[in-house]
Amino acid sequence: MSQPSSPFLPDLVCYTGFSLILCHELDAVLHAEWRVLPVTSFLPESVAYPVFVLMHVPMFVLLFFGIAATSERVRRHTKVGVSAFLVVHAGLHAAFQGHPHYHFEGWLSNGLIAGAALCGLLYLTLLWRQRKAQAVGA
Repeated sequence: MSQPSSPFLPDLVCYTGFSLILCHELDAVLHAEWRVLPVTSFLPESVAYPVFVLMHVPMFVLLFFGIAATSERVRRHTKVGVSAFLVVHAGLHAAFQGHPHYHFEGWLSNGLIAGAALCGLLYLTLLWRQRKAQAVGA
């Protein structure tokens, strides 16, 4: 039987994934991701860039609020939601690779995307294993 993971490991993995996606968003500005996203790709460049940047403000506020919430339930749901999104996000990038304005290439861009997805998947797996162990021990 395998040893249970440290109770801090899932949080470390989740925060690492969260950090990787934040760094990816920095990289997304360099690669003009607004030209690929259906929400902003139709806008003129002079509008799309600030819209892309500014739409991250409320998203980041909600994410930081959720991860730092005083409610354990809100923190848990936020971590699960972020982790699931990290996996879906990698799938979206795979789907957009054929787009003419898609320029996420190289080890850094792909490492941030794939690393975040791996952290999301690992977090969800660790959480599932913890719940399964708790159910068996109950």
